Amino acid sequence: MLKKIVLIIILLIAAFYGYSSLSNDAGPVEYKTGQVDRGKLIRTISANGTLTPLELIEVGTQISGTVTRIYADFNDQVKTGQILAKLDPALLDAQLQQSTANLKSAQTSLALAISKLSRSRQLVKKGFISSEALDEAEQQFKAARAQVGVNQAQVARDRANLNYSIIRSPISGVVVARDVNVGQTVAANFQTPTLFQIARDLRQMQINISVAEADIGQIHIGQHIAFSVDTFPEREFSAVVRQVRLNPTIQENVVTYNVVATLVNEDGSLLPGMTANVRFVVAEKLDVLRIPNAALRYKPAQDKANASITVQPGHRLVYRLNNNLPTPVQILTGITDGRLTEIISEELAENDLLVIEEISDKQKNGKPASNLRFRLF
Repeated sequence: MLKKIVLIIILLIAAFYGYSSLSNDAGPVEYKTGQVDRGKLIRTISANGTLTPLELIEVGTQISGTVTRIYADFNDQVKTGQILAKLDPALLDAQLQQSTANLKSAQTSLALAISKLSRSRQLVKKGFISSEALDEAEQQFKAARAQVGVNQAQVARDRANLNYSIIRSPISGVVVARDVNVGQTVAANFQTPTLFQIARDLRQMQINISVAEADIGQIHIGQHIAFSVDTFPEREFSAVVRQVRLNPTIQENVVTYNVVATLVNEDGSLLPGMTANVRFVVAEKLDVLRIPNAALRYKPAQDKANASITVQPGHRLVYRLNNNLPTPVQILTGITDGRLTEIISEELAENDLLVIEEISDKQKNGKPASNLRFRLF
């Protein structure tokens, strides 16, 4: 019996010192706060895109052949009509000579047919030949004339093909790609091969942006965007939306839409193919009350007193610090930029302090708050 009494006394003493230790460890609670201020808020949508020239021309060839000369290389400035490359013209020149000779032969046959027709008309009038002979002479004339037309078309075709062996620039601009080398054979039988890519003016560029279907409804023509590139992370560039394409792109059940924005690349620092980190400005407010988003996330550790608070529909709950005590306040919010949120109700005023975190003495000293523990020995 005496042992039980002693054990009970020891347990009571341990409980008393354990509670005292917990009370001392907890210490007073301090609060980290954020201030209500006034300023600008911009709501944005983020997306990625690729920079391309505003006008990019692919220069190909309409005939097959072997490349014998190249006159333009990467980054070269070229003018309209300037020679870029040449194909071997030997076969084409031979074809032109043959069709020219065929034309001369047909023209000779036509001259003979004209002469024969003239004589036949005179002879039929004198009754020396029949009308059937005259008809035959007329048919020979028509056939000879048609053959001349065929040979003239062949000469024109072969002359054009010979001209096609000289590849010329269709525009003035800069060569951004050369996809052919001397000695390479190009075949134009089924598809026109691309030899060069020429950008008209790299000072005028565009961004092809992939926008998620959840955000596309907030994008419109004329909208201003800001973007950066990895090459110049500290610089911010601007562009304007010129086209929202209706045709969707579906990859792995993810739907996106292509948005085209144009920009002026005055100093030439932006290059084709660069990745653009784009921000669409979808809402902008000036001179509004703002609170830190952390204040909207804060919940008191011991919220028994406020457990019965009913938040009105559409309202958010924050805690204003009054005499070092957090007081719940229901507010209406507007747009957010992900860091700050607009207040559109009048429950808070500029310079009010809102609780965003509570810090105990143990947390201030870098120690975790202790739990109640019993040690008998």
